[in-house]
Amino acid sequence: MTDHLGDDRSAITQDMINLFDEYTHLSLDRRAFMDNLAKLAGSMTAATTAATLMASNAQAQSLTSETDANLTIFDVTYPGTKGEVKGYLAVPTAGGPHGAVIVVHENRGLNAHIKDVARRVALEGFVALAPDFLSDLGGTPADEEAARGLFGNLSATDVAANGVAAIAYLKSLQNVTGKVGAMGFCWGGGTVNNLAVASPDLAAAVAYYGGQPAAEGVPRIKARLMLHYAGLDDRINAGIPAFEDALKAVGTDYQLFMYDGVNHAFNNDTSKARYDKAAADLAWSRTIALFRETLSA
Repeated sequence: MTDHLGDDRSAITQDMINLFDEYTHLSLDRRAFMDNLAKLAGSMTAATTAATLMASNAQAQSLTSETDANLTIFDVTYPGTKGEVKGYLAVPTAGGPHGAVIVVHENRGLNAHIKDVARRVALEGFVALAPDFLSDLGGTPADEEAARGLFGNLSATDVAANGVAAIAYLKSLQNVTGKVGAMGFCWGGGTVNNLAVASPDLAAAVAYYGGQPAAEGVPRIKARLMLHYAGLDDRINAGIPAFEDALKAVGTDYQLFMYDGVNHAFNNDTSKARYDKAAADLAWSRTIALFRETLSA
């Protein structure tokens, strides 16, 4: 399934996308990335190509509205493992009680795009909390390059504990059913998988192209899992066989969907080069259906 976004990405090759993925998830070396991109795209077009590969917060801000009458928006804090965790809470104005969903950001932190995703979840009828998992390090900085560099300073144990704290916070809210799910993207997808290991209170866990947890932790998963993977995402997909073997060995309730011909971050509609509308829409419909099955009153 492939979405065509027009001429502005027609010159983007898979080699360029793979180089960008290596830069954003492994090397974090911008100079080397730009030098290597220039070899592929030409020095005169490398900057334009990089802009197409990268996400655009300006676009993210226009996808849904914080002033939508169907939503009430709060900036919140709640107790975490080392102090207060900041979060963005989107609540449906009508009805309730609602199921609750934790929306876990990519390795760029709690930005405009993830806040937009939280609003979309709330418009589907759920209380949506997008925590800032960089809170222990001062919160998500405005500079995305700086944000990416902070993730290496996070402890996996503390991240999981702050995820568990988010579940407890949502369960404490008056207009929540008491059932909590989680969804995450990229770094957030791996975080959701680890949260499913860490918390038996998580009812549903949806990981978009996320790293897999250690096999020894899989027997502790009680949540219903939904795993979305991109067919061209060799780096993340390398961990699928061992994860599936572990899930099958203990009879975990899971669904795994592979979206052929699409790239890592196919759901991020602020990234012109990697976004795939058909795959994103299908994954979203499957995700919301799972949440409706598992989080209703």
